[in-house]
Amino acid sequence: MLASRITKQLPRLTTVSMQAAGSRYTHSLPDLPYDYNSLEPVISAEIMQIHHSKHHATYVNNLNIAEEKLADAVAKSDVSAVIGLHGALKFNGGGHLNHSIFWQNLCPGGSGDPAGPLAEAIKRDFGSFDVMKEKLSGSTVAVQGSGWGWLGYNKASGKLQIATCANQDPLEATTGLVPLFGIDVWEHAYYLQYKNVRPDYVKAIYEIANWNDVGARLEDAMAK
Repeated sequence: MLASRITKQLPRLTTVSMQAAGSRYTHSLPDLPYDYNSLEPVISAEIMQIHHSKHHATYVNNLNIAEEKLADAVAKSDVSAVIGLHGALKFNGGGHLNHSIFWQNLCPGGSGDPAGPLAEAIKRDFGSFDVMKEKLSGSTVAVQGSGWGWLGYNKASGKLQIATCANQDPLEATTGLVPLFGIDVWEHAYYLQYKNVRPDYVKAIYEIANWNDVGARLEDAMAK
C-alpha cells in the first residue's frame, strides 16, 4: 500500500523536480552588503572572506548538486535515492538559508538598539533588551559542537522565542519559528580570531547587529 501511494505521487514530484533541474543554478552565493573588512574588529576580514567565499559557497554548490540528483532520482522513480538525499538537502539547504540571513543580520558598526515593533516585542516577551541578549547568548554559547542560536517569531503565539539548532538545521523547517536573528557558532565563524572562547565572540556580535534588518523580518512575519 505504501509503495502504491508513493508511486502515485511520483508524477507530481517529477514535474516539480524537473522544473528544479531546469533551474538548477538558481541558488547562487549572495553578495555581501559590505566589504569583508567592514565588520572589523569584531569579525576579521580573513574570517569573513573564508566564511563567505568558501564555506557558504560550498553549501550553495552542494545544494545545487543535491537538487539535480533529486530530480534525476524522482524521474527514475527511485524512492530509495530520493530518501537518501534528505540529509544533503537539509544540511546544504540549511547552510544556504542560515548564512543568507546571517550576513543581512550584521552591519558595520551596528545599527543601534532595536526600535519600533521589534523593541516593543522584546520588552513584552523578555522584559528588556538586555535580558533578551542574556538569554540568547546563554543558549547560543551552550550549543554543543556546531550550530546556531536564534531569535525567532512564533506565528502561533505571536511572540518572540529563543531557540538553537544543531549543525545547519534551518530554524523554520525544524521548529516552525520564523528566523529573525541568528548567531553562527560553527568554529569557522570565529576560531581564527577568538580561538575556543566562544562567549567572547557571542558577546561581541551584538556590536555589529543590524536590528533594522531584524525588525523588518519581524514585521514581514507578523503581516503574513
